[in-house]
Amino acid sequence: MKFEFKSLFDLQSAFPDEQSCIDHLENMIWGDVIISPFDATSKVYKCKGNKYRCKNTGKYFNVKTGTLFDNTKIELRKWFMAIWLVTSHKKGISSVQLSKDIGVTQKTAWFMLERIRKCFSSENNNSLDDVVEVDETYIGGKNKNRHNSKKSQKCSRAFIERQICCSRHGTTSR
Repeated sequence: MKFEFKSLFDLQSAFPDEQSCIDHLENMIWGDVIISPFDATSKVYKCKGNKYRCKNTGKYFNVKTGTLFDNTKIELRKWFMAIWLVTSHKKGISSVQLSKDIGVTQKTAWFMLERIRKCFSSENNNSLDDVVEVDETYIGGKNKNRHNSKKSQKCSRAFIERQICCSRHGTTSR
């Protein structure tokens, strides 16, 4: 099931409650067969409260285990809204603005932004499942605006081209 949201209203309509978010994550992560994050060969028992139990290890887990939502009490609806807001704003979003938009404290919004940004970091080796389009941007500034010790003779701007990456086929075109 693939969703494309043009507005925050579309997102809220698609996920009206917490259970719809949980169902969507379960479908994305596991599909039809629930697999334990502790032992992939183990049988899994469904418990009450959207929890599962791994037979071999005896550990309990849920759909949030091993994801950016792990060990948080923040509603998945708020997480989904935060992810949409972060990815839809052209210049990013501050923790203060995010806290106002989704109704959490600034400290919680900062924590959420850190988790979301960590997912986008280069240290995260998870491959993407679909086509990703990245637009171009200039990073840096003019040498005349820099301190003398920071000036360089080379071009100081880094140029990021529009890329289309498709991890399924292992191809990248620039």
